[in-house]
Amino acid sequence: MLTAPVRLLGDTDRASVERLLDLEPYTGAQVAERIAAAGLSRRRQDARIFGYGSRGHLESLCWLGANLIPVRAGSAAVAAFADLIGSETRICSSIVGDATAVLPLWERLRPVWGRARDVRECQPLLAAETAPMVAADPAVRLVRPNEVGLLYPASVAMYTEEVGVSPVVDGDTGYRDRVADLVRGGRAYARFIDGQVAFKAELAVITRHTAQVQGVWTAPQWRGCGLATAGMAAVVADALRRVAPTVTLYVNDFNAPARRVYARCGFRRVGTFATVLF
Repeated sequence: MLTAPVRLLGDTDRASVERLLDLEPYTGAQVAERIAAAGLSRRRQDARIFGYGSRGHLESLCWLGANLIPVRAGSAAVAAFADLIGSETRICSSIVGDATAVLPLWERLRPVWGRARDVRECQPLLAAETAPMVAADPAVRLVRPNEVGLLYPASVAMYTEEVGVSPVVDGDTGYRDRVADLVRGGRAYARFIDGQVAFKAELAVITRHTAQVQGVWTAPQWRGCGLATAGMAAVVADALRRVAPTVTLYVNDFNAPARRVYARCGFRRVGTFATVLF
């Protein structure tokens, strides 16, 4: 039995949803981008969006699709979402978002969903509002459409290293299509050395509030040479100039080299994410 009012949201709720997402410009960015592009109708989204609260006062959201993403969810909302979602077979490949919602939600879902492959409980959420003081690498640029074939192996290597499994299963082309979409959208950056990717990063999420960077990777043979700091400085400067008023990202707390890079580029901590991987 539900502990509080939860309902499936639709396009008639869009104004209320957008007001709530404006209150969470960083932690709600992944959901905000998708709703801005396609609204809330399940006919246009490969996901369901649930709301917690009365029709006149929407308090929290929960996106349920390939990812499970709670937004602005306090303890009562977490309990209500868990009651609803826990009655279904798991379809998502991860739970991601603000740690204060993700971790309690996982505690409630774990008895019915079983063990996760990995739980990353502390991922500092970082933001930058001004161009970095460090010098940007002038060789870092947007990847061109005819360079997808060069970027793709680096993207697979980054994903496999970060997540622990390959994004390519039985020759599936879905991940390559994702990489190509990022390139076509002017969201993929790289530095090429001798025809190979030495550094790369993408603007995986873009809203009117922020551009969220993901997929940051330096080729193993170029690590420790300063490419990541100069490359990130170039990405942040271009994103602030061309795309959004802030740049955000989240990073595993144990990734000390990456955290040093982001600190040099002027990022400050604005919250904490958590990710549960299945």
